[in-house]
Amino acid sequence: MPKIEMHVHIEGTMSPELRWALAQRHKIPVLNYRTGMACQSLLELKGLYQLLDDVEEGGVEGGMPRFFALYYGGFEVLKDEDDFYQLAIDYYQRAASMNVRYCEPFFDPQGHTRRGVSMSAMLAGFRKAQLEAAERFNVQSQWIMCFLRDMSSESALDHYLAALPYREMIIGIGLDSLETDRPPLLFGEVFSQARKDGFKITCHCDVGDKDTLRNIHQVIHHFGGTGADRVDHGLDAVYEPTLLEALNEKDVGMTICPWGYLCYSGQENVLDRVRRLYSTGVKIAIGSDDPAYMEDVWLSHSLYLLRVACGFTNDDFVKLQRNAIEVCWAPEDTKMAIMNELELFSANFKGMKIEARAITP
Repeated sequence: MPKIEMHVHIEGTMSPELRWALAQRHKIPVLNYRTGMACQSLLELKGLYQLLDDVEEGGVEGGMPRFFALYYGGFEVLKDEDDFYQLAIDYYQRAASMNVRYCEPFFDPQGHTRRGVSMSAMLAGFRKAQLEAAERFNVQSQWIMCFLRDMSSESALDHYLAALPYREMIIGIGLDSLETDRPPLLFGEVFSQARKDGFKITCHCDVGDKDTLRNIHQVIHHFGGTGADRVDHGLDAVYEPTLLEALNEKDVGMTICPWGYLCYSGQENVLDRVRRLYSTGVKIAIGSDDPAYMEDVWLSHSLYLLRVACGFTNDDFVKLQRNAIEVCWAPEDTKMAIMNELELFSANFKGMKIEARAITP
């Protein structure tokens, strides 16, 4: 099935193999966050990526602090244009293997500039991979620049202005990282400016955060002045009828990452809520999130999870991809081409019983 992916953090796709290779190239240590000492081998590093305890017992031991230790730890090996190119081209190749035709990867510039990496090196590497992926893999893409909400709004504005010369590759502006006590409207100025400048806007609203319903409300109604184009995560909206009504009335799409919620939220009935949200008519689309740090579970694996755990049918999967096409920010001709391919796929398999095929990460 042709697919679109809108919720994947490029830094969250870094395999232990790539991280180790870049560390060796730059002659820098890879810290084992458990011991505080440098990893002595790729095998030791791979062990850090094996996070899951029993998800039914509340997810990963250590939860989000452990995730962020791994996630931001991976940034340290990204130094120059070639590193960012290699990170991105590895993702594009994986996307092509899943029949992803179009994607909108997130990137976190502040996590790199605060280490002394230039915007030009970062974005030149991403741009080179983006153009090559379209040619080699038939994967079209545009980038979403995210600000770290645990940094200042002034820093967000500075990075926004610094990225304007690269807007040919950046379609949207987002907000991610630690959400606690950092509501979206703290960054209202920069997102209002982004809206005026013609960017699409979105925002993470994490599952289980103490203020997530308030934050979803801000994003839907006020972010960027009139409300965002999409909400990333936001699964807890299923508990609030007024939010569901607003999502449908304003035709705001949502990007949902079910495996990440199972891993890290520690909450019950996650998959039931995904099913319920889908049933309300809200246009949800499934994403990989940070697959390298979530047991190497990617978009295809998450769809398989919905098949076996939520009873999603072939028609449901086609509907999810129609949703993704409708709420993505691709050019209209790209959308039309993917929609035509999807409808042909659907017609060819209409009425056939297709057994779920196990996918081993």
